[in-house]
Amino acid sequence: MSANRQTARMAPDTGLFIDGRWRDAADGAVREVVDPASGQVTGRVARAAAQDLDDALAAAQRAFGPWRQVAARDRAAVLRRAAELVRERAPAIAATISREIGKPVAEAGQELANCADAFDWCAEEGRRAYGRLVPARQPDITQTVLREPIGPVAAFSPWNFPASQAAKKFAAAIASGCTIILKGPEEAPGGSAALVQALADAGLPAGVANLVFGDPPMISGHLIPSPVIRKVSFTGSVPVGKSLAELAGRHMKPCTLELGGHAPVLVFDDVDPEAVARAVAAAKFRNAGQVCISPTRLFVQRGVYERFATAFAQAAGAIVVGRGDQPGVQMGPLSSRRRLDAVRALVDEAVGLGATVLAGGAALEGPGFFFQPTALADVPACARIWHEEPFGPVAILDTFDSIGQALDKANDTTYGLASYAFTDRADRIAQVSEGMQAGMLGINHFALGVAEAPFGGIKDSGYGREGGIEGLEAYTVTKFVTQRTAA
Repeated sequence: MSANRQTARMAPDTGLFIDGRWRDAADGAVREVVDPASGQVTGRVARAAAQDLDDALAAAQRAFGPWRQVAARDRAAVLRRAAELVRERAPAIAATISREIGKPVAEAGQELANCADAFDWCAEEGRRAYGRLVPARQPDITQTVLREPIGPVAAFSPWNFPASQAAKKFAAAIASGCTIILKGPEEAPGGSAALVQALADAGLPAGVANLVFGDPPMISGHLIPSPVIRKVSFTGSVPVGKSLAELAGRHMKPCTLELGGHAPVLVFDDVDPEAVARAVAAAKFRNAGQVCISPTRLFVQRGVYERFATAFAQAAGAIVVGRGDQPGVQMGPLSSRRRLDAVRALVDEAVGLGATVLAGGAALEGPGFFFQPTALADVPACARIWHEEPFGPVAILDTFDSIGQALDKANDTTYGLASYAFTDRADRIAQVSEGMQAGMLGINHFALGVAEAPFGGIKDSGYGREGGIEGLEAYTVTKFVTQRTAA
């Protein structure tokens, strides 16, 4: 397994990585990359043409046979080395991510630490993709269940975590013995480009991991129907996820879909409301609220609501907003003008319907796509923000009296990704754990995205899981082998 030592074509100009080499698009097409803190163009990224996708499919198909035969411990060695390289290169990659997506450099650094963790976890867990023996009904019969790699994968990763979401898909596919074509985010190509370069430098054979950028409908419409592709993994919006699931279903391709969220937080009256408010604010405004598990719908028991609301508004108002590469900045801009306009429309509608602005509520003047950390109260039930994921730095506050009422409000959504509760009472923890309709529940903290745990949702938030043993199993198929001893 010879390493590809070619220099990564990262920002300001990012190419396609196909069959172990960086290259321009076949037709030379590019897209501009914009710094959301200034609105200025900072680079370009190649936009794949049909010929590029055909070349990636051929490379993934050609590499799959040899790669699936590589011993699990040798696949693990590549991933562990790639994890080391990501950690070594983290400062430079973090600066690129911050420039492309706007998040503070420290947040980008933590994202890269999560990438390395995903590589390390899958490296080790891939060595434990065990089958099993099934006791037979007759003494001359042996029954074996095998786990085998599913085949070449088409994966699609989002812009809000341009490295870590790509890392989950790369790591699970590679550890399982699959090959992969990843469609990375053209808004922020540098993170996924750095990962695929680290994998190549770690010794990953050509064709095992391929990276393309470009028009999402064209790429998904070309890759998913291809007979080469045997699985689809997508992280992104609910409408796009449903569209890809429909396309994959027509071609009998299994999917892992991690879609949007509208996470509730239940704050009970047995906790310190000021301390919880500060913790919720820190989680809410991470990455300017552009996080699928961001706590957004805050339901607070009536007896502590005023204290919580005051403290949350103060914490929101104290958030330092600015360029992600500046010291002390806690929140950067939204990713694009489109996101800024979408968040502003949701807030303006809620306020127009009678909502109270506790903090923020408007875009910041000047260059870039900045929006104030915002808290809204008294939001009418008809406001879209109750039912649509804002994907921005906006939280909405409401009260509850009983635990049943709290759960009814929390579950009154088509989403079911993340959820949170703050209480020290065992009876309340048990009731919330049983009654919350979500794929994940954090009690008294927000750390859901760890490599060793399953990550995913229910209802419109998707199906399947990334992370944990469940994440690797999604890249394998089950084969039953039964054998009778020869007479």
